[in-house]
Amino acid sequence: YQNPRRVGWCAAMSLRYIIFRNLRKNLKSYYLYVFALVFSVALYFSFVTLQYDPSMDEVAASTKGAAAIGTSSVLLIVIVGIFLLYANTIFIKRRSKEIGLFQLIGLTKGKIFGILSTENCILYFGSMAVGVLIGFLGSKLVLMILFKILGIDAMTKLYFSPMALVQTLIVFAVLYLLIMLMNYTFIKAQSILSLFRVTAKAEQQVQKMSIAQIIIGILGIVLIVFGYVLSARMFSGQALDMQQLMYMMLLILFSVILGTYLFYKGSVSFIFNLIRKSKNGYLSIHEVLSLSSIMFRMKSNALLLTIITTVSALAIGMLSLSYISYYSAEAQAKESLPEDFSFAQASVKNRFVAELEKKQIPYEEKHRQPIYIEIDASEVMDDSLKGELLFSSVVSDSMVDDMDLKPGEVIFMGYGNVVKQMISIQEKGSIVLHGLKQTLDQQLVGTTKQGVLPVYYTKGTPVAVVDDTVYQQLQKDLDPSLQEDEPTDYYGVRIMNEEQAEEAYGVFQAQQLTAPSFSQIEFRNNQRTSMGLIMFIVGFLGLTFLITSGCILYFKQMNESEEEKPSYTILRKLGFTQGILLHGIQLKQVFNFGIPLVVGLCHSYFAVKSGWFFFGTELVTPTIIVMILYTLLYSIFGLLSVWYYKRVIKEAL
Repeated sequence: YQNPRRVGWCAAMSLRYIIFRNLRKNLKSYYLYVFALVFSVALYFSFVTLQYDPSMDEVAASTKGAAAIGTSSVLLIVIVGIFLLYANTIFIKRRSKEIGLFQLIGLTKGKIFGILSTENCILYFGSMAVGVLIGFLGSKLVLMILFKILGIDAMTKLYFSPMALVQTLIVFAVLYLLIMLMNYTFIKAQSILSLFRVTAKAEQQVQKMSIAQIIIGILGIVLIVFGYVLSARMFSGQALDMQQLMYMMLLILFSVILGTYLFYKGSVSFIFNLIRKSKNGYLSIHEVLSLSSIMFRMKSNALLLTIITTVSALAIGMLSLSYISYYSAEAQAKESLPEDFSFAQASVKNRFVAELEKKQIPYEEKHRQPIYIEIDASEVMDDSLKGELLFSSVVSDSMVDDMDLKPGEVIFMGYGNVVKQMISIQEKGSIVLHGLKQTLDQQLVGTTKQGVLPVYYTKGTPVAVVDDTVYQQLQKDLDPSLQEDEPTDYYGVRIMNEEQAEEAYGVFQAQQLTAPSFSQIEFRNNQRTSMGLIMFIVGFLGLTFLITSGCILYFKQMNESEEEKPSYTILRKLGFTQGILLHGIQLKQVFNFGIPLVVGLCHSYFAVKSGWFFFGTELVTPTIIVMILYTLLYSIFGLLSVWYYKRVIKEAL
């Protein structure tokens, strides 16, 4: 006779033992998943806390900071949600044999689902608790980083938001329910026999390249190159209206994404097959472990790798562009505004300089009187613009420092990066200045980036600087219709002592001067504030995607290492040392992580290069810094994969 209570107690103890044993095992195997979950919760909680933090009033005063962070938190949910669901798919398939064994010993599917749910609940919500704690402690650091980027001088303190906690719990509880639904569907749909076959299904492998694969491989490379060429030509000076520009951008996007998919589907195998043929089939053990494995596996992961590459390129590109704008803020302010302070009305200028004199801030005044004419510059402009008259403002060389032109000479000033892409002008050539009754033949002798008038006066076109005698001649022969509604006077104020520029800006702010009054410092601060917030948000979203995508690739390598473990056992028995096998694995990880990284960097570089000039004055330094940081962080997952393979190889014999 057996006591039913004792039997039930023993069964409960057995289930508890199974649950805690699996927890220890899973925590050891999936520590990176736990880390990614903790990191995601911490980052999300920190972001949501910023929305409710009273200190964010400093940001809201100049930008829609809370709204932008709220929007980014939604994107963060999407990234984390896709990662958790995908990672759970990998883990549930890895445990299929274990689920099959549970069924063999008599456990029902409901009980098995209960065991898995309990394990996941402890692991998931335990990680959530740690993540919320880290997010709370790190929220002050996140706010300090944001204030540092935006240049806001304000005190920050540790702030706990119950609303942020509730929002975080709701979001991640919903994700947990989705994971449980996925697990229940998987267990319910599988038979015992199919559970033992899940991990036995090898990824698609092709021993011989077919004609179709060769065509796909070549087509993938051609489409990517075609997209790069189009992006390089998009702003090459050819006149395009907004509709044509939109169609070209869509074509570039379609070409590059499809090309990337076909690249992983066939190009990689095609290239590596050419390498293998060049060796007449004689491959070293290092090449067998790297090239052959990549050839056979990358094709089946084409969609996943395309998504990772595309989003990585998007993150790097957006971060690079925002950093270019942030990095170039000061240079762009000086290029756009010739003096520290600019005014269109003499009365406003006089009120400002009177206050400067009271505060004993030395200054220098500049007065320029632009006139507006049409210029025939077809001889020095791009062929697509020939025959069109260029509407331009004209000033005398006597109004510009260190400028002394001879009669008949012209220099275009304010010919910056953006104008260059829209209007292609040669350095030298003949141009014609059109007055109301007469025309003047002139010789273009050069161009400069430095502006001499704000955009308010130029409407985005370069300013023509001519000899004073020519200027006086044009002034007597103006077309009145071209002067209508155009500003006729420019007053510039330059602060002699740079150390007093901020004090002068304080005077400018105190007088609450608005357009058409401009300040270099205000221009710089506004650009740094708006682009700094974007850079902050994109940076954290990019970091989240980098960690989640790196984890996904790492989990894929975990699966591959377990599948290849019998091969390592055979190789070790044949006499290959652990060091020899590990060298081949290192080469394999260079390809596994390096190919998506290099392709993503190339995509982002060409995307940034096609339109960076709209965002700033410097391309190389900001882009290189972003790419190096992304590469270093991404490489960590490759090193972790090598470390995991090392453990598998060690246990293989």
